[in-house]
Amino acid sequence: MKNKAIIISGNLAQDHEFIYPFYRLLEEGFSVGVCTNEGKAVKGILGTDIPPNKNHPVMAIENVKTSDYDLLIIPGGVKAMEKVRQNKNIIKFISDFHAEGKVIGCICSGAQLLISARIIKGKKISGYYSMMDDINNAGAIYTDLPAVIDSKIITTAHYKDMGPWMKAVLDEFKKSK
Repeated sequence: MKNKAIIISGNLAQDHEFIYPFYRLLEEGFSVGVCTNEGKAVKGILGTDIPPNKNHPVMAIENVKTSDYDLLIIPGGVKAMEKVRQNKNIIKFISDFHAEGKVIGCICSGAQLLISARIIKGKKISGYYSMMDDINNAGAIYTDLPAVIDSKIITTAHYKDMGPWMKAVLDEFKKSK
């Protein structure tokens, strides 16, 4: 059976942080679903179509079930994540996904969603550097490494570390199977 991943994002997401994991997961043979806050295709902050190809329809969170996916990716883009974190259904999806013991990969300002989902208390978490106080105030321990792994949540602060981060996400996923 093919592994299934879902990427949750929104309008003005950081293009690189969506595109790299999207294609990396396809390379690994995953079926990749895309869920946006808007429930339709959007644009990244640099103008890239999200999703970047028409073979991947976009879903609204109301049409997505945690049981349908094995891996969750949350890209950054502060303008996108500030809006996405206000969607209570997306936040519940993330919380439920974590409660089911599944792997979550999160980069940069996507950590805002982890904070809102209340799943980081007591864990080592990375996120964009300006979010250090927010992460610590949510009860986590801000850690600035290329890939921070704690309780099946793999985080990184910046797209400069996407290679080691995505490798850690895939390694953790393989260990969890």
